[in-house]
Amino acid sequence: MFRSKLAFAALACVAASAAQAQDKPALAFVVNAASDFWKLAEAGVNAAQAELPGYETQFRYPAQGTAALQNALMDDLVAAGTDAIMISSVDPKTSIDAFNRIAAQIPLFTTDSDAPASNRIAYLGSSNTDAGVQAGEIAKKALPNGGTCMGFVGFLGADNAVERIAGFRQAVEGSGIELVDVRGDDVDFARARSNVDDVLAANPDVNCMVGFYSYNPPKIFEALQAAGKLGEITVIAFDEDPITLGAVREGAFAGTVVQDPYQWGYQGMHLMAKYLEGDTSGIPEDGLIIVPTKVIDQSNVDAFEAELKARIAG
Repeated sequence: MFRSKLAFAALACVAASAAQAQDKPALAFVVNAASDFWKLAEAGVNAAQAELPGYETQFRYPAQGTAALQNALMDDLVAAGTDAIMISSVDPKTSIDAFNRIAAQIPLFTTDSDAPASNRIAYLGSSNTDAGVQAGEIAKKALPNGGTCMGFVGFLGADNAVERIAGFRQAVEGSGIELVDVRGDDVDFARARSNVDDVLAANPDVNCMVGFYSYNPPKIFEALQAAGKLGEITVIAFDEDPITLGAVREGAFAGTVVQDPYQWGYQGMHLMAKYLEGDTSGIPEDGLIIVPTKVIDQSNVDAFEAELKARIAG
């Protein structure tokens, strides 16, 4: 009898714990595509989870980098009881209706690529225009006599791409540097590489390449290395892929503009938790929470990489 009572009490505790877990508000961070770039954001979400024991945090990738699958994933999260979502939109312009449908049900925030025409509450991320300007400044320093640049990016229509490209062009205006075109790849890594190969074959006048998404610079590196042109063409990069940082260290790349996705994940979870608790003090009037970007070159690449490793290690 006594053992039966103990067993019943143990089962009751397990059931109570499960019920408590189910009762925790759920916060989701949804990215635009599977890429190593997002590992830092996931580390930030995990760090926030340790400080938010009353919440359940989730880090979710769509099956593919398409707006349709991304929006379907948000619908699934809402149906499963998720209480707030932060998302990097694949294509904000075509997703307004979907975003507004989600925002009518739960608090919706954006990161990385904003959707300002939607009913999202706030954007937390980089100023992509400022990041583009910083990339242009790298180009001007590396090409004082001007140059002909080709750009490479994932989603041509995404706000982060449009703003980075515009910022770059703004910075190099009047310098003799021209960004003649930008090739999109829809986050298809094979296509990202073939885009660079095609430019090398068809555009011998190009002496500068800009990789606007995190995986573009490594594909530029691969293509230039295979063609024996590494170091002959000036490369301006974005983000902190290990290949990119290695190329910066060796002088094969002029520099890279890095964001802080760790803080997007970390601050994003805290921002949503406070919002659910009724604290809106972290929401500015313009709805923009900017996490600064910075330039990494040979002078600071070692210190920056050490910081990254420490963050990922937790």
